Amino acid sequence: MIAIIDYGSGNIAAIANIYNQLRVPCVVTSDLDELAKADRYVLPGVGAFDVAMRNLNESGMASVLDEQVLQKKKKVLGICVGMQILGESSDEGSLAGLGWVQGRVRKIDPSLIAAKPKLPHMGWNSVMPKADITLFSGVDIHQGFYFLHSYCFEAAVVDEVVATVHFGEDLTCAVAHDNVFGVQFHPEKSHSNGVAIFRNFATL
Repeated sequence: MIAIIDYGSGNIAAIANIYNQLRVPCVVTSDLDELAKADRYVLPGVGAFDVAMRNLNESGMASVLDEQVLQKKKKVLGICVGMQILGESSDEGSLAGLGWVQGRVRKIDPSLIAAKPKLPHMGWNSVMPKADITLFSGVDIHQGFYFLHSYCFEAAVVDEVVATVHFGEDLTCAVAHDNVFGVQFHPEKSHSNGVAIFRNFATL
């Protein structure tokens, strides 16, 4: 059972619809007992870093997820802000992130971007995954994914960056650390490529 974490941030219904179409058991939940029983997690994210972390902390979900992800090694997929909060800190806020992936979040440098409007990075863009990354199996690289963000993840460990996107500079758009995965783009808005990401995560 995949738990799609409901902490007031993200396109939760769209993700659930995709898993229902794939006939992969899933539940949208903020219930602590349900979270503990799930096999793996999707951490959606739309909005600001501090708001996301505050909601997770105050609800008690952060503590439950720490135990399930760090101790029991259950797999988790963070999306957009859900990926950014996997890190340790962000220029966007003052709260600490979950710290499951070493690194920090910084604002994209608009001086390196020629096209206007410079930020946010919004719309479709192709990505460059590393070879043999199961999460990207069956993905049409040229079709790419849908992005909407002004901040990007800077991983402390280069080998944990598994895909990049070019927007003025090469930006991290996917990370993987043991059982923890994150994507900066929105797979729930990325048509067949997004479906492939969700399908692959369900079978990792």
